[in-house]
Order: sequence, then structure tokens, then C-alpha cells
Amino acid sequence: MIKGKSASKFCSIVLSVVLASSVLLSTQAETVSADRGIVDLWKSIKPLTTIASAMNTGAHPDDEHSATLAYLSLGRGVNTSSVIAVRGEGGQNEIGSELGAGLGVIRTRELQEASKITNVTLGMLGEQLNDPIFDFGFSKSVEETLEKWGESVAYERLIRKIRELRPDVIIPAFLNENSTHGHHRTINVLTVRAFKDAANPEVYPEHLKQGLQPWQIKKLYLPANNKDYTVRAPIGEYNSIYGASYLQLGEESRFMHKSQGMGRVYDEGPAQGDSYYKLDLSMVKTKEKEQDLFDGIAFTFADLAKEISVKGKDNKIAKDLQALQQDADRIVAAYPSFANVLKEVHGMKADVQTALADVKKSSLDVATKEDLLHRLHVKEEQLNKASMEAASVVLKVKPDANELVAGQSTKVTVTAFNGGSTKLDNVKLSLNVPAGWTAAPVGATSFGQLGYNETASAVFEVKIPADAPLFKPYEASVFNAKVVYEAFRTVTSLQETPQNAVAVLPPYSMTLSPSATILNTLKPGEPIPVKVTVKNYTPGASKAVIALQVPEGWTAEPAAEELSFAAKGETKSVAFSIKAASNVSPGKFTVTAVAKNGDVQSTHGTQVIQYPHIGKTYIVQPAELQIQAFDLKTPEKWKVGYVSSGFDNIDQYLRQVGVNVVNLDAKEIESGDLSQYNAIVLGIRAYAFRPELIPSNQRLLNYVKNGGNLVVQYHKPEDKWSPDLAPYPIKIGSPLIQWRVTDENSKVTTLAPEHPMFNAPNKITDQDWNNWIQDRSAYNPSEWGKEYTELISNGDPGEKEFTGTFLTANYGKGVYTYSSLVWYREIPALVPGSIRMFVNMISQHQ
Repeated sequence: MIKGKSASKFCSIVLSVVLASSVLLSTQAETVSADRGIVDLWKSIKPLTTIASAMNTGAHPDDEHSATLAYLSLGRGVNTSSVIAVRGEGGQNEIGSELGAGLGVIRTRELQEASKITNVTLGMLGEQLNDPIFDFGFSKSVEETLEKWGESVAYERLIRKIRELRPDVIIPAFLNENSTHGHHRTINVLTVRAFKDAANPEVYPEHLKQGLQPWQIKKLYLPANNKDYTVRAPIGEYNSIYGASYLQLGEESRFMHKSQGMGRVYDEGPAQGDSYYKLDLSMVKTKEKEQDLFDGIAFTFADLAKEISVKGKDNKIAKDLQALQQDADRIVAAYPSFANVLKEVHGMKADVQTALADVKKSSLDVATKEDLLHRLHVKEEQLNKASMEAASVVLKVKPDANELVAGQSTKVTVTAFNGGSTKLDNVKLSLNVPAGWTAAPVGATSFGQLGYNETASAVFEVKIPADAPLFKPYEASVFNAKVVYEAFRTVTSLQETPQNAVAVLPPYSMTLSPSATILNTLKPGEPIPVKVTVKNYTPGASKAVIALQVPEGWTAEPAAEELSFAAKGETKSVAFSIKAASNVSPGKFTVTAVAKNGDVQSTHGTQVIQYPHIGKTYIVQPAELQIQAFDLKTPEKWKVGYVSSGFDNIDQYLRQVGVNVVNLDAKEIESGDLSQYNAIVLGIRAYAFRPELIPSNQRLLNYVKNGGNLVVQYHKPEDKWSPDLAPYPIKIGSPLIQWRVTDENSKVTTLAPEHPMFNAPNKITDQDWNNWIQDRSAYNPSEWGKEYTELISNGDPGEKEFTGTFLTANYGKGVYTYSSLVWYREIPALVPGSIRMFVNMISQHQ
């Protein structure tokens, strides 16, 4: 076993290798390799030294103050929580094409893995897919955010989390400033308001009936700078056990937010600095400049015992608390000896049980008793974790299959491995399943003794009811194992879930391709080809009849087709041709796939989400094709080159409407014949993610000069954008927050109504700006050359309108267009006006 400084260095090296790796072969969620052995043992016993708690509140995944959380949790042992409002559905994705609900699932899993690294308890206000508290995109105001979330819903859930977790100190991640994202400002406003309301029994009194009690937070701090602050968190301090500073540990967690491109590499040393906070609200007396976030607050059992003694409440309880302080000191002194730590941990477990019994019997007032019981129950859980680490117990829950269907049976194996020198007695293994499910043991579940290098194993036959609900990614695992053992005459109880998601999926999971398409009402008779891909999730061989439910008056050929599957996991497809009713009018239509096998019917599909850093999970959604009918003219025999950044799929929608689109690779951009393309389109932020673009930019400008049509979608300044990449300079506005339009219904004024952009091949009217989603534009230019025609003006209500959102100019014999409109959101949402305008944009010529 590696110990001491060597262990720290070893862990640091291993961790660096893990973080630097760009390709991980495992499909399992990867945990930090350093979280093993003596490092994980320290991580589990450090919290036993303090009874303090802290909470950080934020709006989105990756809002957390990661370095401060690492300092509090890993460095100080504080019972630390992070409460985040939304799942991040409205963000962008730097690792794939998932947006909306899919991105929300990714960002949630990233946040969960990040929280594991900093040993933080995670709470989410948004509870389900399609939750009222969701990331609807950028907001400029608290009022808009609360209107869309539902103020009472968001506030009730925040108060509930505070009453559940009972933080002594709370820190919202952002200030309530006009220059800040409206979601960030909203969490600040709600957190500040909750400081008093969480302690008021008249605020959400239903909580009290549910077993929660009011809770008075003792201090609220706001983010500050090094010139105006109350206290600093020394995040630059180096911790030799972890082999890193708290800033570095925080960044290790931030590297988990890969979809947002988070995580930075910092060198060791004092240059890393501190985090600064200013005391805003307090229930305790403190100095103007504090030494610690917990000044004036009981931090240890000894502090708590002193408070009890000073108040003259119960001398016996004070002695119990002093005994627990001595226990914690002995545990730390025993480190890094696993056996000695285990013995002391179980001694403390016994003393916690004594203290709990004494508090329950005491004459303490209700509030004090509730406070002590909560802190002691927290210690119970922490001691269970410390016992597991000190005993070197490894728990695993291994289902025969992670992908299940309603009505089937499967086996689940629960194992407990003893890697420590202490023999464990009376080991008991059990498996908890949802209501209506059964988990019958097959063989023994109790074991008299478990020695070094031995494994206790129990197998359970699980029966899933026929009406079992389909998988929901934000709900708790359907399998939860409980493992109980005794050591030193005290009991440890542990829970464990499978490493990857266990999902009840549709028996026949169907994906329609396309999943969204356009019906051109100028060509209503053209059939819509639809491929239904069916994956068999039922165990073994089976058959299913596949059909499409179409709107009234529409037809689908064939009417139905039977598929035979030889085994689970097999995939087959059926090709259908859909024809609209002859009198079809503009509007939205839905086609649903149905699979039947006797009494079993499926109308859902499964989106598999799988990345090395978050493992595998699923979204189950209706197997539908959304059809938007409207009139659309497209240029004949038009060939378009598309340079994708990987963040949009506009190219596939252009193909659906009959445009010949070719995805350009690096070789084609660097040396191909660009003149063959009537238009070339650069995807959003392409200069940042297509390294060949900047060296080849002059080729693109020459393409325009010689008669080509180049369309460039929005970029951020940090996307390697510079004004001279355009033929005439374009400077992007900064700060970015002030240069976007977030109201998707905001008025748009056409500044050049006679320009071909609004007339050919489609006549653009005010109606084309209706039914947009989430935003109008992002990262608008602040300066541009006089050569450009300003096509529209648009702004959020009450704000100055932007006129650089949609710019076009003749250059040489060709046309160059730069647009900050959020096409990548509107076109997949089948917003008719966005598609009509985009077709016009790629059709421009002199």
C-alpha cells in the first residue's frame, strides 16, 4: 500500500493522466482515480471533526463555486451542499448535438459526477423532465424568470431544501446585478429572501406536517472582491493529502462539465489566490473582518457542548458532545491506519447512539433538540461511510441487465467485499425495489462472518410488474441495495446503487427518421418517406406489428408490417410513405408509431445518452414525427457546402426541403474546388472548433469575391473571432450579456424590405417572425463596416434595438452574410419563418 507523501504524489499523477486523457474506452461513468485508499479514507473521516454545514445556491449546472466547495468539504470537512435550480436544458453543447431535454440530462449527470469529486450533497429544484423550473434560455430579468418558473413553485422548493439540509452558512453563487443572467439574479433574490422565511413556520406550513421544521440560517454571504469583503476562503492553499490545492480540486470537478467546456489547469502556488465573500445577513455577532466563514458559529462538538453548557440546558448532553469531540480527535490521530481508524469510528458510532438517546429523553426545548438530532443523524451517515472506507468494504449492485421491460424477471446480485484486516460479523444483504415489484432472494442473504479478501454475495430474483412506469432520468435508481454488518459490537448500515442507470424501457423502442420534417404546401402531393427503426428490448425472440397513426385524411403505406426479432437488442426497420390529405393547410401535424404484440403495445422510443465521463442513461419519449406544413420555394439545382461545428444540424433540414447539401471536411476547405458550391454555410462558432478555417479564411473570402455566397452564423469573441475574418470588419459586442435578444416574441422591424433577402425566392412578411422559441439572437455585433446592409432592427422590450443582428454585403462578385439570429434553435423546432429566411439566405447572389 502506498502511504504518505508518496501516495499524494501518486494520486496526483494518476489524476493528471485521467484528466488529460481525451478518449476513455469504458462506457461506465469514470470516477477520479485518486479517490481510493488512504485519500478516500481521509475524505470520509474529515467530516467527523465538525458539525458545521454550508450551502451554495446556483441556477445552472456549473454555477457552483467549485473551489470554495472543495475548500469547505474536502479541506474543512464541512457538511456541504449545492442546490441548483435548473438542469441546463437551454444551454449549448460542446461535446455533441443534444439540445433541450437531452442536454439537460447530460448536464445533470455532469453535475452529479462533479459533486462526487468535491464530496458535496447535491439538490435540484427542477425535479422532472418538462418541469416548471427549467432552463428556458438566457433571461435578462428576475421578473421574466419567476414568471416562467412559477415564483411559488421555485421558492417552495428552495425553502424545502434549506429545511431539509439546514445550512449554517449559505452563499448564492451570483449577485443581483443588471449585468448578470436573469436566472442567476433570481436565485440570489430567492436565497436572500429565504434567509428569514425558512425560519418562519407560517411560510409553507405544510412542510411542518411533512416532518420538516423551520430552520434559521446563521449567515448569508455574497460573492465579493479583494477590496470589499468580510472574509476570504483560502482556495490556493495546498493540501498534501490530496496532492492539490483547493482551486485545483475544484477545477477537477469543473472538468466534469465537458458539455460546457469547463475546467482549467492551474499551477500550484500563492498566485492562485483566494475567494472573497461579504457578509450580507447574520444572526450572530461578528467582526468587520472575519477570520473564517464560521466565526461566531459552533464548528466542533466542543463548541456545541460549550453552547449547551452556557445556556445551562443539559449538562449530560454537553458531556455526550465532549465525548464525541474526543472520539473525532482519536479518529484523526489514528489516520492513516485503516484498522485503528475503524476501531475508533465504531467507538464514535456507539457514542452517537448514546447521545441520540439522551437528546430524545432530555428536557431541551424543541428547537435545540431538533437541531442536535439533525446534526447527530448527519454524523450517523458520515460514520457509516467512514466505517466502509476504514474497513475497506467494497459494495456492488450488479443486475443481469440494465435494460428491462415491464413484466419481465431478472436477477440482481449484491456483493460486499472485505478488503480490510478486521473481520466483519453478521453481514446482511438486501435489495430494495419500487412498490409493486418483488425481489425474492435466491439463496443466503446473511453471513456470520466476512474475513479479509472475502466476498459475501446474494442473488435476488426480481419481478417487474406489467404496469411498471417507463424510465425517468431524474428519478432514483429502481435498485437500491442495503448492506449491514457489525464491527466492535456496533452496526454499520450502507446503501449502494448500480453504477449505471437501470431503465425500464419500451418493449419495442421506435425511432422515426426524420423525427421532424417539413411539408411544403406548394407540393402537397409529394410523399414523405419515413423510416421506423425498432429495437427489441424484450428478452429473447419476439414479433411485433408496426404501424403509423396519421392525421385524418392522410395515408401511410404499408398500413402495417410485422417484424420478427431473434434476440434482445436486435434492431430492424420498416419504410413507410406518408401522403397528406389533398386539402392540407399550413399547420402542425403529428404521426405516431405503434408496435403491437398481443396485449403488449408500445408508442415510445428511447434516446440513449452515453459519454465516458457520465456513463449511459436514457430519455424515453413518444415515438413521433412532427410535421410542419407551410409554403416554401427553394432554388433549383442549388448546391450548398456546410461547415458544421458539431453544435447544430441545420444541414439535415436543408436536405429535407430538397437542397443538395454537402458537408465539407478539412481537406475540401483547405484545397478543394469551392467554386462548385452556390453557397457555403459556417455553423455556429465554427471558427473555434474547425481549426482549418482560420488558415483557410482567405480562400473563403476569395470564394465570395469570385461570385460565391458565404453565410456565417454567430460567434463569440473567444471563438477565435477577429473583425478581419469578415471581408469588412465586424466586431462582436461585449460584455456578451448585453448584446443579445432573449424575448422570442420581440418586435422585428425590416430595415431593407426591398432587399432580395426578404423577397427571393420566398416573400418574407411579419408573420415569419411569429412562433420563434427561446431567443431571437445572441452575441450581436457592436460595430461593422459601412459596406453592410442592416437588414433588421430588434431588441428586448424597453431596451435599445440592435441593427447589426442580420448583416449582408456584396464583396467582389459575391455575397457575404453574417447573422446572429439563433437559426440552430429555430430550424429544428420547424419555425416556418426561420426556414423560409434561411433558404433565402443561401439563395443570395449578385
